Amino acid sequence: MEKLVILGGGESGVGTALLARERGYQVFVSDKGKIKDNYKKVLIYNEIEWEEGAHSELKILDADVVMKSPGIPNKVHLVKKIREKGIPVISEIEFAAKFTKANIVGITGSNGKTTTASLTHHILKQELQVGLAGNIGDSFAKQVLDENYPNYVLEISSFQLDDIIKFKPHIAIITNITPDHLDRYDYQFENYIKSKFRIAENQTKEDYLIYDADDEVLVNHLKNSPVQSTLLPFSLEKKIENGAYLDNDNIKIIIDNKQINMPTKNLTLEGKHNIKNAMAASTVAHLLNIRKQTIRESLANFQGVEHRLEHVLKINKVNYINDSKATNVNATYYALESMDAPTVWIVGGVDKGNNYEELFQFVNEKVKAIICLGVDNEKLMKTFEGMVDVLVETQYMSEAVKIAYKVADMGDNVLLSPACASFDLFENYEDRGRQFKNAVRNL
Repeated sequence: MEKLVILGGGESGVGTALLARERGYQVFVSDKGKIKDNYKKVLIYNEIEWEEGAHSELKILDADVVMKSPGIPNKVHLVKKIREKGIPVISEIEFAAKFTKANIVGITGSNGKTTTASLTHHILKQELQVGLAGNIGDSFAKQVLDENYPNYVLEISSFQLDDIIKFKPHIAIITNITPDHLDRYDYQFENYIKSKFRIAENQTKEDYLIYDADDEVLVNHLKNSPVQSTLLPFSLEKKIENGAYLDNDNIKIIIDNKQINMPTKNLTLEGKHNIKNAMAASTVAHLLNIRKQTIRESLANFQGVEHRLEHVLKINKVNYINDSKATNVNATYYALESMDAPTVWIVGGVDKGNNYEELFQFVNEKVKAIICLGVDNEKLMKTFEGMVDVLVETQYMSEAVKIAYKVADMGDNVLLSPACASFDLFENYEDRGRQFKNAVRNL
């Protein structure tokens, strides 16, 4: 009986444990922290062996294969030891993909992957049986066990791609690549780029790679390290022969001479970046023969993703917008770019080595006040000093929202778009976004 050790007792770990047990593996789940009660109950009910608060090294090093949670870096001493012993270390998507013959759409990128994955799923589910998994919703492994859909849309992080061996989506999307998570990649942007491109490394010319042709990082990497996949670029700036482009406020998608046109004014999502997300999602739908009318209707009624430019409330004609999912500068760039009124901007958190200069043009044009929300706001205060009339700092969401309420005038926007991770004051970006929404509702 093959021995599988799972490092991390969260959503992906427990999902993998259930699928593995069902497929005849001897399973052991080990978590250095505490396993949440709901996951513990599942492990106990299914008689799966587990431990928390420590790793039993001897037992782990006796494994035939190890599945590690994407949150555990490769630099960790235990992971190094496992690899030195020659034990394969894989991610959940690698493990689960072995047990399904489904058509997989894999989506990665620094920004826009959740919106693109949710939108792609929203269009496809009108006509196909399709699951949504990966970094989003229930774990992929658990869905393969319970539902075994014929199609999956997977939102995939670079950390999940770091631990694949044979994983191969039939359709891959790379939305964009900007510096992010560099602390996990020895502060080498090149390493992070290579990690993202692993989504296409097992593809053949029968498979497709959809990517942003306006993103120089993507274009240059493809020039220097070509992939086997059939390429379907999308662009707002140039005409594309096979792929998607913008033609006088119309999205045009052409694949093997089959064409579809959609006016951008019908999109529910605002901002240039969302035109790109719509292009990527529609290209997938077009490849999978979804009817043109269905694609158009789905783009016109998609409600967006929680914590991503989410309109919360209008109070005294001031718009409150929750963009807590913006955990890097590039995401905040898109948010500020799409603001169409004077904006009170709430920013801050755990800085991943951010360079805020690319935001200066929008701060000068659109931002009237900046509220720094974090344990350490020194870098933000120094960076934006003198650029706006009001620059304050706080460590409480409720206070940040009250200050914003005082500063904002009729017709303004109040935007939470932190450009940073949330772990200094909040559990995660969802917790941060919900606290913002609660504070707004309590005004």
